[in-house]
Amino acid sequence: MHEKSIELLNRAVADELAAVHQYMYFHFHCDDQAYDLLAGLFKKTAVEEMMHVEKLAERILFLGGEVKMEVAEPVDYIHDVTKMLEKARSMEEESAMDYNKMANESAANADSVTKKIFEELVADEERHFDQYDTELENIAKHGKDYLALQSIERSKNMSAGKSAD
Repeated sequence: MHEKSIELLNRAVADELAAVHQYMYFHFHCDDQAYDLLAGLFKKTAVEEMMHVEKLAERILFLGGEVKMEVAEPVDYIHDVTKMLEKARSMEEESAMDYNKMANESAANADSVTKKIFEELVADEERHFDQYDTELENIAKHGKDYLALQSIERSKNMSAGKSAD
């Protein structure tokens, strides 16, 4: 009876797991380049995506399904910060569109709880999109100076004996 909902939820799990992997990869590289604010943003988003996986998995289990821990796509090995942000913005935009469709499909299948979960995910993905879009606007507006300021801030903190975290 709930096979379609379980299928949609597992597709979302795969997308969210791909996002976790991608954002942690970006986090590591931004941290390595001393872009602390962006590293923190990617890490925070990865943690939020992990929480999405948990919410989706709980629903799948409630419906009597098996949680498929498969990743939708491999990590893109991007080192350029602007390209990272463009990739992240694109991922979030695509997820929001997909989850809107999944919410509508869930409603058509008379599964209002799954529909609500997808609607909540849409709101989160749109917020993430906006965060990445804002960072891209900052880079476009201020150029590489915007990124340099993050590196300088880390140097100042380290000189003052504060940790990079």
